[in-house]
Amino acid sequence: MGNPKGFLEIGRVGFERRPVEERIQDWNEVYKEFPEDKLKAQASRCMDCGVPFCHQGCPLGNIIPDWNDLVYRGQWQEALLRLLATNNFPEFTGRLCPAPCEGSCVLGINADPVTIKNIEVTIIDRAFKEGIIRPRRPVRRTGKAVAIVGSGPAGLAAAAQLNQAGHWVTVYERDDRIGGLLRYGIPEFKMEKKILDRRLNIMLEEGVMFRTNANVGVNVSVEELRREFDAILLAGGATAPRDLQVPGRELKGVCFAMEFLPLQNKRCEGDNIPDADFISAKDQRVVIIGGGDTGADCLG
Repeated sequence: MGNPKGFLEIGRVGFERRPVEERIQDWNEVYKEFPEDKLKAQASRCMDCGVPFCHQGCPLGNIIPDWNDLVYRGQWQEALLRLLATNNFPEFTGRLCPAPCEGSCVLGINADPVTIKNIEVTIIDRAFKEGIIRPRRPVRRTGKAVAIVGSGPAGLAAAAQLNQAGHWVTVYERDDRIGGLLRYGIPEFKMEKKILDRRLNIMLEEGVMFRTNANVGVNVSVEELRREFDAILLAGGATAPRDLQVPGRELKGVCFAMEFLPLQNKRCEGDNIPDADFISAKDQRVVIIGGGDTGADCLG
């Protein structure tokens, strides 16, 4: 704990949003980069709380107090190693995670919690800019082959781990591009797809193989996978929406979020979606049922 009075002397300051008049001209991410000196000050707010409940709040078990302290001390390389010890893709979670760690932060009991998510994404983005994140091919191969069905965050994380363990990994994706909900469920303004593509290119260089338009059980048989692979991992995700049986549900213009968002993302990718197939809210009065992240994504 480099600054024992940091949480007493320094208030919480989050990332600044780009001006609205600028944001509505493009699909780029909403938040600006954070100055390094201000980030160090924010990291110093991490207090010696004794029992860091942020560990419990984080599904990955990130070693948050350690890398907060290392950022405050300017030891970015060491902070990166602590972060990567528990997190395969901090550049995704640092942008998309709802940050239950901050909700568990002890400082949040009577003050604003530490800006953990902002610190996390800055550590990894800085590492990419400095060229520290590079492909790491396994030292040896086991000769075993694993098929992973689904290329969302779970499938990709499993692929990265199994590949580093030396197994040959092939990821099957039923869509035309790799990424699952990271590709077609998350709007560009929350995470630009170049962030995803950058990681996928690293994984390709590390030896992970990807197959798109491969719908296991439809145009790829389970028998084929059993013949060719020593193990199969199912990471299909939760893509089935919850319907509401209410009057008017059958009317024209009522759609699911995962019918709307993929079309928007595909247009952002440069795909030519015919107007007859595209779902547009332009000049329409729209009601969004559901106020979580997905509803907010549709609103954006």
